[in-house]
Amino acid sequence: MAYGAHPSPLLPPHPDLTLARDCEQCLGWGTVVTRDGDHELCRICQPASGDDEDASPGAS
Repeated sequence: MAYGAHPSPLLPPHPDLTLARDCEQCLGWGTVVTRDGDHELCRICQPASGDDEDASPGAS
């Protein structure tokens, strides 16, 4: 019996596939699956979002 994807209110992340092309962590997909089954952007090849950079203590 085939099972469908679990419904989620969150949209999947959209990686930059150009950056992910040669990544050994995500194998070029740009995302990784967590132990909880969620998709997250690869921490190795995908840049951090702009929100994280603005929250740094040294930002003015």
